[in-house]
Amino acid sequence: MRPVVALVRHEARLLASLARWVARRPDGVGGADVLGVFGHARDQAAYMYGFAFVCAVETVGMACLLAPWPVVHQVFLVLDVYTVLFVLGLHAASATRPHVLTRDALRVRQAGHVDVVIPLERIASVRHELLFSHPKEEGALQLAVASQTSVTIELAEPVTAVRLLGGRYPVRTVRCHADDARALVAAVRRARTALSPGPGRPG
Repeated sequence: MRPVVALVRHEARLLASLARWVARRPDGVGGADVLGVFGHARDQAAYMYGFAFVCAVETVGMACLLAPWPVVHQVFLVLDVYTVLFVLGLHAASATRPHVLTRDALRVRQAGHVDVVIPLERIASVRHELLFSHPKEEGALQLAVASQTSVTIELAEPVTAVRLLGGRYPVRTVRCHADDARALVAAVRRARTALSPGPGRPG
């Protein structure tokens, strides 16, 4: 039952993201303690729009082919329209759920299914690192966008990540993407310094 509930929540989150996208109201970016907001959807926009266009063309094609069978036509029409909305919802979720840096934590997100809060005191190092290959690695959270990550965060203590269906697992390395990766890295380093000033702070 728990996986079903998790999937329903995910679907609802995508639909809510569509509304936020249209209204230009990103999620979780307010508050006096927010130091920076870092988008990560720009590099996936072209292929997500392309995928949505292909799905829309398929919808029209299926509607023409199935016109002689009204019941089947209606069923497939609903499924096809929902597929288009699902694809747009995935992109909308990424566009409206950016990474957020506060005075004491970095909130790393992807689409509607990843939302991990990393306390700054647990970050051992953060660096700009452009990677296009992400082999499976124990304890690593790989949040690739358009098959790339550009920020690598090494943790002194693990944080807990939650899978799409609700499973929890410890993470010691986070690789994510940001439209301006260098700005994100610099902001995190400044926030860590302000949190615990003094010599010998690792990079």
